[in-house]
Amino acid sequence: MLKKFWWGLVVGTAVLLLAACGPDEPEVLRLATTTSTEDSGLLEVILPDFEEQYNAQVDVVAVGTGAAIQLGEAGDADVILVHARSREDAFVADGHGTERWDVMYNDFILVGPADDPAGVQGMALAADALAAIAESESTFASRGDDSGTHSKERSLWEAAGLPTDPEVDWYKSLGQGMGDTLRFADESGAYTITDRGTFLSQQDSLPNLAIMVGGNSIDENGDLSLYNPYGVIPVNPDKGDINNELANSFAEWLTSVDVQAMIAEYGIDTYGQPLFYPDSQAWRDQ
Repeated sequence: MLKKFWWGLVVGTAVLLLAACGPDEPEVLRLATTTSTEDSGLLEVILPDFEEQYNAQVDVVAVGTGAAIQLGEAGDADVILVHARSREDAFVADGHGTERWDVMYNDFILVGPADDPAGVQGMALAADALAAIAESESTFASRGDDSGTHSKERSLWEAAGLPTDPEVDWYKSLGQGMGDTLRFADESGAYTITDRGTFLSQQDSLPNLAIMVGGNSIDENGDLSLYNPYGVIPVNPDKGDINNELANSFAEWLTSVDVQAMIAEYGIDTYGQPLFYPDSQAWRDQ
């Protein structure tokens, strides 16, 4: 009888201890990325797979590429997912990141008011369209946030032979993400540069905007300067409290064939075309 009592006590105590401990707490991964990956809805679709596979919680900070890179430089992110190739290469070369991995691409387009006061719809090159917008002094909305999109816009003004970030009444520098900039353009009758994915995902709420340059799909975009690649970079663990193992796992997961296939399918059912196109080495090697 006494033996049974003590055995029951041991078993009961073990059960209580296991209940108190519960399942392993998920590891936290700090992901600094662009507003386009969040505003397009892509992260919401793919991240649950990573969190389940790796018992992880991904804390997403969606900002412009410039701000995401700064978070990585400061050691305030474990991994970055951005789209400004020259700045990504510099991030790695300067020792802030360990390696850049190709992930995916889409393209930029120029959108504007359907009545097209600058007469640019159907132009082949975005730089020519920007020159016409400047000449007509039509309202232009810039993200003005040092994002990858803002960097692309600046390069297009430069290609047009015009000042970047001009201080004129018709040029509106907003300091906002892509979604907010598109809404401003829609409400104020302005032109703007956007990634196609974010525009397509929000098009139903932008009744006054139409595509001016870039065509209705990436296959119709004849302006090669509007190509928009994305890369993922684990942050250098030498910066301190960096979850390097999980960051590397994230990069490997994101560039794996299975996840690349998820990226390839995203948007087709709703928009008739993908919002992003897979471009990892593993995907290309198939």
